[in-house]
Amino acid sequence: MLRTERLSKRIDAFSLKDISLEVAQGEYYVLLGRSGAGKTQLLELICGLTPPDSGRIFLEGEEITRKRVQDRGIGLVFQDLALFPHYSVKDNIMYPLKIKKLSLTERVDRVQRAAAEMNITDLLLRNPNTLSGGEKQRVALARTLVTQPKILLLDEPMASVDASLKDDIRRMLRRLNRSGQTIIHVTHDFGEAISLASRVGVMHNGRIIQEGTPLEVFNHPVNRFVARYAGIKNFFRATFIKSYNSCSGITEKRTKFRLPGGSYPSAGLLIIGSTEVLLSRQGAAGVQINNIHGIIDDVVPSPTGFEITVNAGDFFYADITHREMEENRFITGEKVIVSFRSESLRVVGEGDERI
Repeated sequence: MLRTERLSKRIDAFSLKDISLEVAQGEYYVLLGRSGAGKTQLLELICGLTPPDSGRIFLEGEEITRKRVQDRGIGLVFQDLALFPHYSVKDNIMYPLKIKKLSLTERVDRVQRAAAEMNITDLLLRNPNTLSGGEKQRVALARTLVTQPKILLLDEPMASVDASLKDDIRRMLRRLNRSGQTIIHVTHDFGEAISLASRVGVMHNGRIIQEGTPLEVFNHPVNRFVARYAGIKNFFRATFIKSYNSCSGITEKRTKFRLPGGSYPSAGLLIIGSTEVLLSRQGAAGVQINNIHGIIDDVVPSPTGFEITVNAGDFFYADITHREMEENRFITGEKVIVSFRSESLRVVGEGDERI
């Protein structure tokens, strides 16, 4: 569907570097990264607002690198939505169709269909200044969808939407994608990626550093930067010593981990998900190895229960449920045992956050 080959663009001191990606027909591709990673700049290259310094762009097999914006068949919804405040909702949606010089009958029909699809038919005579953030988002989407784009580009579509309305927008976007619309969605929120994406690309300092399904990317991060986006807090730089049928990892603080047998580098980064870290006073049932003594340093409420920080030389972060807290009543300053199964440990590259 969409393919870019080694796209590069220098913008002042920032550079997009050799961006090659493929998005299939009907795919929901989420481009994930911090502010300033180059996500919006990449969308502007794809839709033609900015020409690349080098590289090529193909859509449905046709090269569109130098095509005009209006001739590409690509729709972009800007982060600031860019609605015309002096136009009604209906006239905002109809505007791109006037530019295309479609007949009045065709324009009215497309506006009605797009408004029905976005569930904003009752808003058509309203002024954008009277709308909520979620309603404005739907209007901006309808204005783009009336052009029947081959691919839809969304720049931080949840940025102006209240938290209470984000689930509605997600459902609408999933429905739109299920109807066959190909989507590239830019965000800094990995929760959005998990709930929407069929495939994810993690972007950092002008490069895509990992791609895959959400499960592949977040369960097998290639480096510390990607793991942080997965919400992983337990990182341990370690050296690895292999024995006959297992391997040990030893951190700089001399914490010792036992890993399953397998192939490991001489040094790397060990990670453990916070939900895989078990806390107890006598050692977790069924865990014969990887029992590490420490002292509770902090207890913080979380959306699902509590996050408990344990100082064992190295710091461990454990997520426990409300029920587990009621049963154990963990408090700061008490001695506990951190336990985890060897299979919970993963080794990733150190990575360079300055990539």
